[in-house]
Parts: sequence; structure tokens; C-alpha cells
Amino acid sequence: MKYFIPILFLSLVGCKSVQQVSKQNVENAITKNALQLLEDKRFHSVSVAVLKNGESTIKHFGELTIGKGNKPDDSTLYELASVTKTFTGYIAAKAVLDKKINMDDDIRIYLNEPYPNLEFKGEPIRIKHLITHTSGFPNFPIKSENKEAFFEGLKLIKIETKPGEVYYYSNTAPEVTAYILEKVYQKPFEELVTEFVLKPNKMNQTKFTLNENDKTRLVKGYNDKNELMPNFKRTLWGGISGLHSTAPDLVKYMKLQLDQSNLIVNESHKKLYKEGSDFWEGYHWYIIENGNKLIYRHHGGIYGMQNWFVIYPKQNIGISILTNTSFNETGEILEKVVDNLYDDLQVN
Repeated sequence: MKYFIPILFLSLVGCKSVQQVSKQNVENAITKNALQLLEDKRFHSVSVAVLKNGESTIKHFGELTIGKGNKPDDSTLYELASVTKTFTGYIAAKAVLDKKINMDDDIRIYLNEPYPNLEFKGEPIRIKHLITHTSGFPNFPIKSENKEAFFEGLKLIKIETKPGEVYYYSNTAPEVTAYILEKVYQKPFEELVTEFVLKPNKMNQTKFTLNENDKTRLVKGYNDKNELMPNFKRTLWGGISGLHSTAPDLVKYMKLQLDQSNLIVNESHKKLYKEGSDFWEGYHWYIIENGNKLIYRHHGGIYGMQNWFVIYPKQNIGISILTNTSFNETGEILEKVVDNLYDDLQVN
């Protein structure tokens, strides 16, 4: 018994040092990749969050305002842009489990007018087509100044391909999904996101509508000519874009997405449409699976900022990278940063 206490003490010290080394290795990997990104002078700031085996690491670099040296921090609010769609997908998955909707439902049963144009040779658009970008809807809504105009725009759409057969990215379809979710739950979509995702996961800094204090923390981003760009103004439901969040809140979202005991998460990660040999669409998740590689990811890009949100469930890793820059190649550049960071995390 007299030998037990020293041995136990040494074991605890050893565990602590291993954890410290692991944490330092993650920090070093983030710093290396973030600084390499900022060598491209079109980028001005970057915030990186990593969740690895339940341990979170968040680091911020650069400046939010050119020439001011004002580094982002844990309170900085970024626009999530299309990563908002993954929240739409989560609520749609819950609605399926709650038997509020069926993936094979003709979407017109939820609309207030017949919309005979929303079919192709008698084949209707179904909810699963909205969620997998295979509805045949145009990328951007024909009318988006308000919800009433949006429905008028739906009447002008001509479906050119059989729903479910051709992938075509659409920012129109998720707004229809958000409307349907409002209708079946009899609550505003913004309220559904808060009730089903934000509150249960204590994501208190993630929101659609910002108060005056929030607006002072909101990133004002740039294009590749260093011109300030406007923030997105939501006029519809928010199924496609409109959420704002911080790096710490996105770590909480990673924990949710890595929770394999959560039935809604599992439903939302189902493969619904196959695009290639190792590429699928889930509930607004892009899914890559090849051997031991399994990835759930989504990119978000808006006028002055972009981000990638990526989950690696088999390795128990999540990565979020956010920047106050947006131009044509930004998404591709950030994707490479995420890939390189993931490789570095695997080494460590």
C-alpha cells in the first residue's frame, strides 16, 4: 500500500504531461497553418477552432480592420453563410423523426397554392430533393425581397429535369424547406433553430437577429481588392443563410455533430443522394467516405467572409476556420488549409 500513492502520483503527472504536450501540438498545428494562410495578403484575419477527443483549442490571428491590428477573439461574430443550411438539415431530420414530414412528400401539399409548374412530366419535387439539391430549383430565388415575393417567384420556375436525378446547388430549395418546417411545427423558423439547436447546446452567441451590442462584434469583411463588403440582410426564412456565430459556439456545434448517441444527428448524417464514388449528400451535409476516411462538411461564403466547418467522426475531430475575406478562390484555399491542418492533427 505504501508504494501505491507514489506510483499513482507519477501516473497522474505522466497523464497531465501527455495532455499538455497534445494540447501544445494542436496549438502549433493551428498556428503553422493560420500563419501560412495569412502570407497571402488577400487574407487579413483568421479564427480557427479545433475539437480533438473532446478537448477544444481556439486561436485567432491577423486583424479585422486593415491597418488597425484589431485581432479577432472569442466574442467576434462571423456570418456562417451557407453553413446555416446544416441547421436547416438538422431540424428537417428532427421533423422526419417526429413524423411531421416524410422525405417522399410532394412539397406542394405544404404550399398554399397548387403550383402545377413544380413537377417534371408528372414527377413532383419531394422534400428529399429540396434537402439534397436535386429539386431542379434555380440557385437563387427568382424573387427574394420578401416572403410574399418569394412565393410569386416560385410560380415562374420551370423544372427542366426529373427531380432527384441531377445535382444542382440551390439557395431556393432550403428556403422552401424552412417554410415547410415552420408550417408543420407552427413556429417561426428562427424560433425552431433556437429551440431545437441553440438552447439545448448552450450556443448563446449564435443567432439570426443581432442586437446593438452584437452588431459591434460583427465582422465587416473584405473582397480581394481590400474593399469593405456589406453584411448579408436576411429577407426570407433563413434556411440558406443568416446565422451568426463565434468560434467557441462552433465548438459546441462540433460536439453536437460528434455525438453519435443523438438520433437527430444520426438521421441528419444519412446518405441521401450519391454524387460520386465516395461523395454523398446528407441533410445539407456533404459526406465523403473512402476506407477509414469519413467526413461531414459544409462551406459558407458571403460577401465579406467565408468559412469551412468539418467533422471527422472516426477520429473524433472537428475543425472550423473563419476569415474576413471573400473572393472566388477563398473556399478552395480554406479547404486546403483544413486538409493540411487535419493531416497535422493526425501526426500529433
